[in-house]
Amino acid sequence: MAGSARNTIIDRRCVLALIGAALAPIPAQAAQYPSRPIKIIVPFGPGGSGDISARLIGKQIEEKTKQAVVVDNRPGANGIIGTMAVKTAEPDGYTVLLITTSTHAANVSLVRNLSYDPAKDFTVVGVFRSSGSYLMVRPEAPWRDLPSFVAAAKAAPGKLVFGYFNASSRTPPEYLGRLAGIELQGVPYRAIANAIADLISGEIHCLFMDTTASNQYLQSGQLRPLAITSLTRARATPDVPAVAETFPGFQLTGFLGMAVPSATPRQTVEQLNGLINEALTAPEVRRRMDEFGLSYDITDLAACEAEVRAERERWTEYTRVAGIQPE
Repeated sequence: MAGSARNTIIDRRCVLALIGAALAPIPAQAAQYPSRPIKIIVPFGPGGSGDISARLIGKQIEEKTKQAVVVDNRPGANGIIGTMAVKTAEPDGYTVLLITTSTHAANVSLVRNLSYDPAKDFTVVGVFRSSGSYLMVRPEAPWRDLPSFVAAAKAAPGKLVFGYFNASSRTPPEYLGRLAGIELQGVPYRAIANAIADLISGEIHCLFMDTTASNQYLQSGQLRPLAITSLTRARATPDVPAVAETFPGFQLTGFLGMAVPSATPRQTVEQLNGLINEALTAPEVRRRMDEFGLSYDITDLAACEAEVRAERERWTEYTRVAGIQPE
């Protein structure tokens, strides 16, 4: 009788344990992802390549998962404000950072006591690349090509003014200045839209703009390119010379991508990487990427990290040659 009672108690305990296990919450990393809206933080203002790319990729993820993807622009401090917002976010895959040449490559060399470590604080889940930046001027500017621009800068040291709004728009004119032996004056802007407005109005003389952000201004004729910073001419603008045609070896290209806090569960990271890669294969995305001069590959997590690490090394060298000191 005592044995039977003991067995009954054990059986009841087993049943209760099974019920408790069944009712226990499923760990976040094991749940279906995504099960709620995703936020992509773009650490720069609207209208730039990061903003355009985030919305393009986000739309495809939204259509695939049936979950909303919200783009949240957090400009300021050369991308640091938005980057820090993701670094300190819950590492659950629902807050994603649109990473750029500035945030994950150039800032390491340009910002003293940087408040984040791109390699340690983030896991890169997707990468796509830029074909370079155009040196843009107003249509009525007196310079018809890069040599005439350089000649004007030599004739009036420090009088020609460029605008910049991140590291990848600041480094090319400084780099060009070193190679060409000219002095250009830089003016910082909080967002690309402000710099473009001042260029169009004539407040500044030139602006280096990535191919994605430049597209609408080229098509409308509001701005005119003198050269492009890729090693060779862009397929979309074969009549625009590369800076390297005047200064051999000149090349500054950038990248864009997406990342999450490094503590994000591996399963979630892999799922997000898969969603981004799938988005990059969509016909509309491929068409727009080609139009904007962006290149892309289906890139696994190890390749993503390797790509960004290599970019960081390249931009360390770019900023060294440009002579830009960390601030």
